Amino acid sequence: MSALQKNTDRFQSPCGSKAIGNGQTAVTRRRFIGGQCAILGAAALGNLATGSIFAAAGRGQRADNSENPFAYRVDRFEQTNPKLIGYVEARRFKSPCSEPRRMAIGGDQRIYLAGEKRICVIRPDGSVATEIGLTAPPQCVAVANEVLYVGFKDHIEVYAANGTRKAAWEALEGDPYITGLAVAGNELFAADSGNRVVIRYQLDGKIAGRIGARDREAGVIGFVLPSPNLDVETRGDGVIHVNNPGRHRVECYSVAGDLLKWWGKPSAGIEGFCGCCNPIGLALLPDGRFVTCEKGLPRVKVYNANGEFDCVVAGPESFRENARAGAGSTSDPARIGLDAAVDSKGNVYVLDRVTGNIHVMVPKTRSGTAR
Repeated sequence: MSALQKNTDRFQSPCGSKAIGNGQTAVTRRRFIGGQCAILGAAALGNLATGSIFAAAGRGQRADNSENPFAYRVDRFEQTNPKLIGYVEARRFKSPCSEPRRMAIGGDQRIYLAGEKRICVIRPDGSVATEIGLTAPPQCVAVANEVLYVGFKDHIEVYAANGTRKAAWEALEGDPYITGLAVAGNELFAADSGNRVVIRYQLDGKIAGRIGARDREAGVIGFVLPSPNLDVETRGDGVIHVNNPGRHRVECYSVAGDLLKWWGKPSAGIEGFCGCCNPIGLALLPDGRFVTCEKGLPRVKVYNANGEFDCVVAGPESFRENARAGAGSTSDPARIGLDAAVDSKGNVYVLDRVTGNIHVMVPKTRSGTAR
């Protein structure tokens, strides 16, 4: 078994897992697959009184053509109602690097893409401006004030815009797997999927605190992560937004770690998050709304500031190959699904991790070309 496989087998599942200490759980691949089925079944039973996920997902057919009311099917959701789509694709281009993971948009409107052993800096038209070589595969990237923060599996490195490495922060203890970064003022927040916590850093690399660790007395249930898909975003207003995919919701914390509120629900319907663990990614629009990404049934959606469904950016019909990969098995869950980033104009850039395509989506109310 590879080191990566060992690492991904540690992620927490709400069911079918075994305790390993510190109140956390470890999950084997077999138990994880079983856990997914159990989650879907539990979600369905919990929704029977309000419309039933089985009814929403449609009914399957037996070989003898009689109905199987317990078949789990989401095929009716693979085509999005056009009336719900609020964006159009202005253009699409291929990632210049293989195995793209995450991306960020800088103040210069350039795309900073983490993949392979490099950061690719891409102009808005899709051409490559420059590349920064790295010694290991990056998992995520953030940019602020012409400084790049690159998240590797167990630590963070800081680079100048010209590619010069300025610092390498100390590796995290435990079982780190950094999958998301956000910069606000003089602090950086790192989503550590392996340790199931958000690390609050000062920009000199010193740890100032941790957010989201399980604390029953404070009402914090902790992050439920069947796969390494923890993300973090902030507007610099003192509120930290984190997805909790195993709970099918987005949680909002103070920088001190207090849980302020949460929103989201499990549902195969367009307004909710389906499967074992969604949403897998977040982005913030300039007007206060949220962009969410899902895997399995790959969807990118917008929610308003109160967490109410607003519109669809792109549905499963835009990511057919991604949907097929998500329905199968992979030794690296971080290589399926979608990632999104937002520019200052409110355009949404969607990275398809399977095909390597970057889709530039603009609101229907504006021109079909992102500017």
